[in-house]
Amino acid sequence: MATTALRIGALAPLSRPGWIEAGGHLLAGIELAVLDVNASGGLDGRPIELLVRDTAADPAKAAGFVEELARLGVAGLVGEYHSVAARAAASSAAALGLPFLCSSAVLDAPTEEPTDWVARLAPVQSRGWRGYGDFLCAAGHTRVAVAVEPSPYWAAGTAILREHLGLRGGTVLELDARPLDLAGIHDALLEETATVLLLLVGNPEPAVSIVRSLRADRRLHDVLIGAPAGQPELPAWTAALGAAGAAIPFLRYRPQRLTPLGGRVEVALRERLGTAPSFVALEGYDSTVVLAEFLRSQSADPVDPGQGWARLRVEGCRAEISFSRTPGVSVWQWVWPPIHVVDRDPADPDRFRLLYSP
Repeated sequence: MATTALRIGALAPLSRPGWIEAGGHLLAGIELAVLDVNASGGLDGRPIELLVRDTAADPAKAAGFVEELARLGVAGLVGEYHSVAARAAASSAAALGLPFLCSSAVLDAPTEEPTDWVARLAPVQSRGWRGYGDFLCAAGHTRVAVAVEPSPYWAAGTAILREHLGLRGGTVLELDARPLDLAGIHDALLEETATVLLLLVGNPEPAVSIVRSLRADRRLHDVLIGAPAGQPELPAWTAALGAAGAAIPFLRYRPQRLTPLGGRVEVALRERLGTAPSFVALEGYDSTVVLAEFLRSQSADPVDPGQGWARLRVEGCRAEISFSRTPGVSVWQWVWPPIHVVDRDPADPDRFRLLYSP
């Protein structure tokens, strides 16, 4: 008699306007983790069946898919890259009493009210972006401009930087990137004598167009381009921009050295993706093995979900993963994921340079 599979739902942006490449890396990590868990015997002898849904970064789709997957009997949910879509999914999962381990989204409060049904692997936005602000100050940058599109995620990032830099005598100038006015951005940078332009915009567009235009303007040769949200992490960035996409500092959530598990997973992911796996792929893998362990422990010794997250200790690709409650964060949080500010080396854009460790 065949063993009934245990269903797990996976959310990822796999079509526009979502960041398709990030979604592909996230899903590759999730799928590899499912293969590894099943190869080791599954969950109490039951293989995992993965049900994948494409959120396209749409909050309404994300929330609707959570309800659909709940009706299909999934035991838990994993994934999502975009913070706004993840917030909608998390709220829906909490309302339904369905465990959800969010892989990559970083908004400090993924749900309006505290919940024990949701945990999060990625670091909170305020911690990472304050670290990025410290990097800018340490490099002598106090007049910072941001090219920003309308979004709760970009708005939260702007507010974090403005408050953090303001305490250190810095200023943040907002430049509306929708509709995109490249000449206007150039003029504003010159008029305000800004030494940094941060890309708080979608990828590849308009981020790629902004970088190309600034790199071509000799008047702005000394302006540092930054991307705290991590657009340069994925290989398509270098494919689109080449050396012009290097020397753009961004936040990267992986250590200099992976764990032994991480080293093995990185090799396997490179084979699956045909390119170097990003930290997003590692987040996909880690979040899936952690969710599997959460479900396994609940099957062996059922407790309320908060106690379930609190007692977990799981080897991940980057470090041991455990969860706790963090002030200002409405879900269970891995408190110490690694955070670095890095860029791509202009001499070798496939090599990352460590610039700052918050």
